[in-house]
Amino acid sequence: MERIYNYLKKCGTYFIATCDDADNSQPRVRPFGTILIYDGKLCFQTGKKKPVSRQLHNNPKIEICAYDSEVRTWLRLTGVAVEEPRIEAQRQMLDAYPELKDIYKPGDGITEIFKIEHGVALVSSFTEAPTIIEF
Repeated sequence: MERIYNYLKKCGTYFIATCDDADNSQPRVRPFGTILIYDGKLCFQTGKKKPVSRQLHNNPKIEICAYDSEVRTWLRLTGVAVEEPRIEAQRQMLDAYPELKDIYKPGDGITEIFKIEHGVALVSSFTEAPTIIEF
């Protein structure tokens, strides 16, 4: 998990795909830039008023994709996004990304942290065999 965290942190921007429901909705992909290890879990942040929040609560399955142009590898991560309700998680995330403090505050009812469970990452390149990381 530490390797995945470092990879996503280095990339800066990664993309999360979500769907409204398990069967018939159009997948939605959007950029994210927050990543944190909190209480042994890989976490990201969003706002409760955003469509992605509703989608994650309706169908918590996600896929993350990121590309490291420096080493020309990409990461695809599947998992289940579970809300992490503790205010301390919000505090640590916002301390790690102070540029978000103009929009979000710990315990404001808007800030939302999700932890990734049942994560399986595949790190690939054009020149080497893929590496699988489970957490």
